[in-house]
Amino acid sequence: MTIRVGILGATGYTAFELARILLRHNDVEITALTTRQDDRPHVSSVHPQLTGRLDLPLENLSQDQLAERCDCIFGCLPHAASAAVVPGLLERGLKVVDLSADYRLRDVAVYEQWYGEKHPDPARLPESIYGLPELFRDPIRGADLVANPGCYPTSASLALAPLLKAGMIQPTDIVVDAKSGVSGAGRTPKLGTLFPECNESFAAYGVGTHRHTPEIEQNLAQASGQTCSVIFTPHLVPMDRGILSTCYAKPTAAVTTAEAIDALRQFYVDEPFVQVVDGLPATKHVSGTNYCHLTARVVGERIIVLSVIDNLIKGASGAAVQNFNLMYDFAETTALAN
Repeated sequence: MTIRVGILGATGYTAFELARILLRHNDVEITALTTRQDDRPHVSSVHPQLTGRLDLPLENLSQDQLAERCDCIFGCLPHAASAAVVPGLLERGLKVVDLSADYRLRDVAVYEQWYGEKHPDPARLPESIYGLPELFRDPIRGADLVANPGCYPTSASLALAPLLKAGMIQPTDIVVDAKSGVSGAGRTPKLGTLFPECNESFAAYGVGTHRHTPEIEQNLAQASGQTCSVIFTPHLVPMDRGILSTCYAKPTAAVTTAEAIDALRQFYVDEPFVQVVDGLPATKHVSGTNYCHLTARVVGERIIVLSVIDNLIKGASGAAVQNFNLMYDFAETTALAN
């Protein structure tokens, strides 16, 4: 069975990574790439790395045209823009993996508070499926709409959920200190991500206001059955890709480093894309892969959990294909094991 797929908003970094991965998928044919431009640029002019590998223009396609060409859509549109088109695609019988934030949060009021937009499709929020397989795999199977997780929430949630579920850490006073490569800001030029601005510099941003905060808290609460509170501070590091999250939590009882690592290892024993390591993980260890590397240390009165992912793969496009594989009952690792 060959699944025809389209990529909406195909000019960005995540769209390129999606195309690159899907070209390795024997059960997929990429049949549509969209852009708001009307001049139909060839994909090789936008992503030169795909020259000779994918022969398609980027087109401004209607929902009816997408329904004619595709079975499944990967949405790489900005928040609010995505939820404006997803309902029409679902009504036309397509499955959707949405990489925007539009369907991640269950509470409309929380979405509108943190994103500053009136949600275009609020009725669908409670029923959308959140696509972090390591924590919430079963509902993804056969789903029609999967909300792909944010990159920071993926890194932090994978680090903290096992210890919360085990009752090893307290659900409040959790601190997530995270660093991301510049590609996390997207491909659209912005002053803060220009080379002269970010090279040889290291800066925090979104302190106390970053939109991934409620997503992290929602994931941890759902995984553990407890209300969780997180102080999340992201930082921009002058590298292309990667996220390192250093997560600080208070233990509920005396615990050793070996016990904390063992709790992580037992939780992820059967997970193909999570590796619990004894040494300290680095972003280079997972660059270009769909893997997350985790470890833990007990320091003073805190458990520190370290988590690294590639923000464009496990934090976006790789996770999207992992979800796609579950939706269509393919082996979860298809096109992703490397």
